[in-house]
Amino acid sequence: MPNIPCEKAFNDMIDALLYRHLLPEVVWRLQEWMGVGREKKLQEASRAFDEFIYPCVERSKDESNGFSMLASFKKEFQTDSSKFLRDTVLNLMFAGRDTTGATLTWFFWLIACNPSSEEKIRKEINGEDWRRRFGVEESRRLVYLHGALCETLRLYPPVALEHKAPARPDDLPCGKRIEGNARVVISFYSVGRMESVWGKDCLEFKPERWISPSGKIKHEASYKFPAFNAGPRTCLGKEMAFAQMKMVAAAILHRYRIKVVEGHVVSPRDSIILQMKNGLRVSLSKISN
Repeated sequence: MPNIPCEKAFNDMIDALLYRHLLPEVVWRLQEWMGVGREKKLQEASRAFDEFIYPCVERSKDESNGFSMLASFKKEFQTDSSKFLRDTVLNLMFAGRDTTGATLTWFFWLIACNPSSEEKIRKEINGEDWRRRFGVEESRRLVYLHGALCETLRLYPPVALEHKAPARPDDLPCGKRIEGNARVVISFYSVGRMESVWGKDCLEFKPERWISPSGKIKHEASYKFPAFNAGPRTCLGKEMAFAQMKMVAAAILHRYRIKVVEGHVVSPRDSIILQMKNGLRVSLSKISN
């Protein structure tokens, strides 16, 4: 891959932000003030990102009459602020970048480790007519594949943790008192593996848990399954993400069997996005139709 400064800057920013979640604020604030450690890399990455994004924002101002996302934001919020538009682009890139790819990586690993689930998905896929275009509507009929993706998101949520801070003192449902501005870290990774939430088989990969007795997709409350956040702030791109993942997974599993390369070690990478360290090395065997 060629060296793309903006790409490297974005990766450095994501890595540094993980430690802001984990370290006490006074620690990373001191590092920020001193310009050392990961905070130094974050500052350098932020400058590199701005060198790329601000020219794009300025060009968008000349396209106010055209159809573009930034033009829509300018019209909706009635602002021409370059910083506002830069922050908007950064927010959208953080929300959508690598989450789908990371989920698919864990999905293919889990499928390779569970050949019976792989065959069930392939049987479901083969029930579709591949002679015509396979699109969003067709993907909605892949119930078992949907369940397998939900299981992947339960066990390996792309955003594994986040934290909240109440504006004023509050009481949690369990009765614990939380002071104002106290940081409450929520581990979505842990929630997906809790026996009290998912039962004794919580560590097993079981796409069937997402299928109702009638054979339809079984929906869980977002506070139980917070892979796309919860409540009124649920991810806007949820349905698009499922459609993308289903179409990619279906296209690959329809044509190939997947086997993890012998000796390949699978472990998570230190990042705010739960990516697989060093990627997933597999061998593909073409299926004869």
